[in-house]
Amino acid sequence: MFVGNLSFQTTKEELTELLSSAGGIVDVYLPADRVTGRPRGFAFVEYASEDEAAEAIRMFNEKELGGRKLNVNAADDRPRRSPAPRMFADAQGFGQNPFGGSGRPFKNKGSRRGMRGRKRSLN
Repeated sequence: MFVGNLSFQTTKEELTELLSSAGGIVDVYLPADRVTGRPRGFAFVEYASEDEAAEAIRMFNEKELGGRKLNVNAADDRPRRSPAPRMFADAQGFGQNPFGGSGRPFKNKGSRRGMRGRKRSLN
């Protein structure tokens, strides 16, 4: 089940203690922000049975915790993201760019010193 509108100071232990009165909790997951490491303000809670989860939703939706009204409901499965477009090689070996362009790879020009050296080696 999904628990939203959590205070950033709410801990996993606090949430587990509050929600365990509805039934046996299997897991509590509080996602953290990748950059700051701070909690993101929501959690996912897994109960031992569907009946216990439904009872928790009934008991704790709109209940106040840490000065905020909780938003408790059944968690929806996140739709799978489609993979990024791939570049396929054409007959010349250059990739077809799905974003437009010629599909030719970028040619590194190098430094002026390197260009002079290449010219000298040709003579």
